[in-house]
Amino acid sequence: MFIGFGTLANVVTVVVGSSIGLLVGNRFPKRTQATVVDALGLITLLLGALSAVDVLSPALSGATGSSAPVLIVLGGLLIGGVIGSVFDLEQRLDGFGHWVRRRLVRGKETSHDAESRFVNGFVSASLLFCVGPLTILGSLNEGLGRGPDQLLVKALLDGFSSIAFAASLGVGVLASSAVVLVVQGLLTLAGWAIGDVLPEPHLMALSAAGGLILVGLGLRLLDVKKVPVANLLPALVVAPFLVQLVVVFR
Repeated sequence: MFIGFGTLANVVTVVVGSSIGLLVGNRFPKRTQATVVDALGLITLLLGALSAVDVLSPALSGATGSSAPVLIVLGGLLIGGVIGSVFDLEQRLDGFGHWVRRRLVRGKETSHDAESRFVNGFVSASLLFCVGPLTILGSLNEGLGRGPDQLLVKALLDGFSSIAFAASLGVGVLASSAVVLVVQGLLTLAGWAIGDVLPEPHLMALSAAGGLILVGLGLRLLDVKKVPVANLLPALVVAPFLVQLVVVFR
């Protein structure tokens, strides 16, 4: 298989799954759609929790000390959140969603509710499909020539998730396939270009920070709190950087 196959497979499963969801979505009553979104919110919480426990990784604690990992992830989220808020990434992503909708559904639904539904589907699906350890680790591993196995697993998960998401949140989920292509494609190219330079402790910190961001997304899907998860995305860079600082000055 060629490098990039895993990302292309992932895009195809999202497109196919979203198309199926759009076809059957109107046949479900509102209460069913709401239940599906709640279920996805709970699953997202589970996936986030499973990733967040990487903060307990022996590799991370061995490199930084037993008391540092939690502080590193906390610092990554706080500093990353400040950076994201300064650049207002949440609003920029929402704005990008509105821009995409105007070009994809021009001449169709134009009501405020329809536009909000599109943006909600686009943003939620883009974050769910692109914020997580499988996205980063799978793409980097494929770029490093280790095969697309992790991305193929992710493709199956995203395909099934996109059916339920599109049925409940509409065509915005289909548009998120473009984000999957860009994000995973760039990460795969990064893995191909830089080689295996990110040590395991740094990856574990990144994975734990990504898991907590997914928890925030789960709370958002469940309507518990609209966590501005996009503003937290810089934590995926800040957390590994803090690990390096601790390792250097320890």
